[in-house]
Amino acid sequence: MAPSDTARPRTPVGDNIRRLREFGATAIGESVLLGFAGSLLVTIGSFGVGDIPRNQTSLQDLGLSWLSFGHGKTLAGMSFWLGVAVMVVAWVRVGRTLRAATPTDGAARTVGWAAIAWSAPLMVAVPLYSRDVYAYLAQGALLRDGFNPYADGPAVQPGALLDSMAQVWATTTAPYGPAFMSLTGAVTRVTGDEPVVGVLVMRLVLVPGLFLTLWALPKLARHFGTDPALALWLAVLNPLVLVHLVGGPHVELLMMGVLIAGVTLVVTRRHVAGVGVLALAMSIKITAGVAIPFVLWIWLSHIRDERDVRAKDVARVLAWIIGVSAAVFGLLTLLVGHGFGWLLGLTWAAKIINWLTIPTAVAHLITFAASPFAALPLLPVLEVTRAVGSVVLALTLVGLWLWFRRGERAAVTGMAWAMLAVLLLEPSTLPWYYTWALVLAAAFTIERWAVVAIVFYSVFLLQVFGPDDEIFMYKLTDVVVAVALSVLAGWSLIREDPLRLRRVTRGPSPAPVTGTPA
Repeated sequence: MAPSDTARPRTPVGDNIRRLREFGATAIGESVLLGFAGSLLVTIGSFGVGDIPRNQTSLQDLGLSWLSFGHGKTLAGMSFWLGVAVMVVAWVRVGRTLRAATPTDGAARTVGWAAIAWSAPLMVAVPLYSRDVYAYLAQGALLRDGFNPYADGPAVQPGALLDSMAQVWATTTAPYGPAFMSLTGAVTRVTGDEPVVGVLVMRLVLVPGLFLTLWALPKLARHFGTDPALALWLAVLNPLVLVHLVGGPHVELLMMGVLIAGVTLVVTRRHVAGVGVLALAMSIKITAGVAIPFVLWIWLSHIRDERDVRAKDVARVLAWIIGVSAAVFGLLTLLVGHGFGWLLGLTWAAKIINWLTIPTAVAHLITFAASPFAALPLLPVLEVTRAVGSVVLALTLVGLWLWFRRGERAAVTGMAWAMLAVLLLEPSTLPWYYTWALVLAAAFTIERWAVVAIVFYSVFLLQVFGPDDEIFMYKLTDVVVAVALSVLAGWSLIREDPLRLRRVTRGPSPAPVTGTPA
């Protein structure tokens, strides 16, 4: 039978491309299903090792209390850590496949749907790695009941929410902006003081940040000529992001989406709207405000594309940026009605001590070096190193703003570096904070070594903290194991089965390319 006139002729080269594409699609599909299974295991395990509400009978009512003690808790722990490992394996496999494939919009959509699928089980998980969500609810309940969360700690209102949050924050004031406090107050008006329902509704309030990121990040990546699928893989499908931000849950999930949406609007020349959205992100968590000064350079670069920039252009742009930011933030502050008290709340972060920030790490090294000669208390040393770190951070942020002033690409790069500087030099940092810098950096083509480093650090941070708020960072054996497994994950990104535990299985071997059809 003769081929039809419209049939595409089969050639060895065409067959090779078709086979490779089919293999890539199959590999990603299998990995997505594997990651979903891992997310289910994490969620199941959370009912035994997560941050369960205190003084509640929810687990007993569900018949799951056996997971929270004895052999049941051991099984829950096994389920959780196996789920984390499975998610990491699936994530690395997807990344390895994407790096070897030609960028396509279809791949970006697949990664986006995979992130939604992996997030779905985590929406009903017991809070993981932190009790912050209970603190959000307790602070929102203060606002609901007429207290000032910027002046009063949750301890003034005993109850189930206070019992369930980390008690170190019981007497501290809220560090969050007026937009987020308005949301937490609204949630507690709906859910009352019931922590389980409150957590579920809080996740629903925060998850729009995930969808905003899935919408904005691919657009920003395409704008800068980057593969949108790899951007989503690095910053959204990342198990560190999903387990902490969705499973946590944390305010960073919402802030991340609003932040990247605002940046995307600015670089696509919707400047006023973009500044307004960035001001909204700042009113969710003040750290997002680090990005706003860089908008000046982006806006001026767009003017420069059309004509020379004059002094009055600089004045006009500055007026718009300051005016819109002040209007949005000021309006939200007036709606909450408690002024700028959140500034005091920012100081309570000093209660967090871990060696993820340079000032804290230096303080630990100083006290360790002095230990053979004198018992040097850590806290006085911390005060000095953190004070020095704050000065260095301020100078670094100004320097980065001036350095990355030539064009929109440079400005967004400067935003990412500025966020990283905050993470490294502020008094304290926690794993989920790294999404501030990661979501911006993912929009650019990143060198292979840097991608491997991100994989390493993401996997490391999943291991040195426990799902029940425990910290393993000061246990040498745990850190060594975490480093070894993280190195294995990073190495696996660039080499399949690096330990040679099995024969490498590849797709169908392409037929040799010759000058004549087979």
